[in-house]
Amino acid sequence: MATQTGTPDGSAQSSEGVSRRHALGLLGTAGAGAAVTPLLGAGTAQAAPLAAPALHLTADSAGAPPVQGLHLTFGADPRTQMTVSWITDRPVTRPVVHYGTLEHGFGSSADARTVTYVDGTSSRTVYVHHASLNRLTPGTDYVYLATHEGTTPDSGTFRTAPRGRKPFTFTSFGDQSAPQVTWATNGTVALDANSTPATKDIVTGIEQVAPLFHLLNGDLCYANLDVDRVRTWNNFFTNNTRSARFRPWMPAAGNHEIEKANGPLGLGAYQTYFTLPSTETDAELAGLWYAFTVGSVRVIVLQNDDNCLQDGGDVYISGYSGGRQLAFLEKELKAARSSGDIDWVVVAMHQVMISSSDANGADLGLRQKYGPLFDRYGVDLVLCGHEHNYERSLAVRGVVTGSETLTPRPVSQATDSIDTGLGTVHMILGGGGVSGTTNEKFFTDGTAKVITAVSATPGSNGKRTSTYTKEEAVWTGVRDVEHPYGFAAFTVDPGRHAGDTTRMHVTYYNVNKPNGDLSVFETFTLHRRRSDGHSR
Repeated sequence: MATQTGTPDGSAQSSEGVSRRHALGLLGTAGAGAAVTPLLGAGTAQAAPLAAPALHLTADSAGAPPVQGLHLTFGADPRTQMTVSWITDRPVTRPVVHYGTLEHGFGSSADARTVTYVDGTSSRTVYVHHASLNRLTPGTDYVYLATHEGTTPDSGTFRTAPRGRKPFTFTSFGDQSAPQVTWATNGTVALDANSTPATKDIVTGIEQVAPLFHLLNGDLCYANLDVDRVRTWNNFFTNNTRSARFRPWMPAAGNHEIEKANGPLGLGAYQTYFTLPSTETDAELAGLWYAFTVGSVRVIVLQNDDNCLQDGGDVYISGYSGGRQLAFLEKELKAARSSGDIDWVVVAMHQVMISSSDANGADLGLRQKYGPLFDRYGVDLVLCGHEHNYERSLAVRGVVTGSETLTPRPVSQATDSIDTGLGTVHMILGGGGVSGTTNEKFFTDGTAKVITAVSATPGSNGKRTSTYTKEEAVWTGVRDVEHPYGFAAFTVDPGRHAGDTTRMHVTYYNVNKPNGDLSVFETFTLHRRRSDGHSR
């Protein structure tokens, strides 16, 4: 187990370990579905019971479904807003969240709104309840109970984002899957072909780091490939609630979130399970791209099937937004680089612009549409999945002269300390637990492949066939050829004074077989000048 903590000085992790988790211990809930009492200790030496003026803790009813899959997402302002969500398989009455600080107790309540979808293969209706908590205090620990009439409440904790430039840690990976087994159509038990023990182990690893939030870079559970899609989603949330009830897991939709007959774009399940800080007014597009700020970091989350060439989902939806997502991206990038409060711009998405694995390959569509914007506005970091391995690029800016594939041009050979003011670093973090790993498929001759076109019509497998062109992988920096599973942790050091150098310390952890223990594969540092010390 690595000794590095998930926070710059260990204080936030210590605070959570003593206060928030101790509070849940006093509450009588160490995990999902545990019984709840109406009083909660503050988790300090002078612990006092939390007030519970109107918790509506009713006796369990035979007709009431339990609270399942409890998970958090940030609201539009992570300093003051949080969304608590849970799932049921039947309608419920009075879904509500009671919440408060450790010091002041459950003095506030927020009614949940219920969103549903009908799965296109099973015709089952899924009910997801979303409670928006507002007017929270920045940098503060909260406890909460989620409940509805006739059931036992379930509980969690969270910490709001800090006000201004403060240190914090976040984590990221993609391509997770769901860990349980699914019944095959003939009634026999079949192991989910996409699942491995790492699907569970990596959640445990995230909790050992204890970040403020987590970025999940697409291909969440591969429900579109399973016989029972609803059950696969339930298994995904049952697994991840061990972490997602304590910190927001902020997702990007990947190609395997596109499910046939689930909404106009196939993304109806994803859009139902998550309430995200989207500004999109078209309901069909809501939550597919969004942005939020924590400290001095602006995170922009994209849905790449709109702009990539590859046909990877149940439905081919390339170009579905008619340019709206690109307009959003440029507006966000321009605003971030015009702000004296934003130092770092991080883009989270699924498909990739760089890859030296003989798997999916880089996508020319993304290079054509995103590349000029990333260069123009100086994106610092791009986090992806899609390839089931770990790889990161050198800092890149512009393209290699004369390149038909728009090969990203490295501006430095540095791999230990990288100035992102000079170029963007791309990281592929596709070792979230899914089978079919690709770390053993890296090209060894210094080349890579790029998707440059797709066929006009689907082939015999129902997918448009990709055309590939080889290029020299001049941009590749570091690859992990030995370990298939892992995640990255990013600790932001904002600096102390205007115009200082701000740093992002990055650790990539391997999640090792067979026991799921963590080890450090590499550490490196990104750095740039703060935006408040020079003209923009």
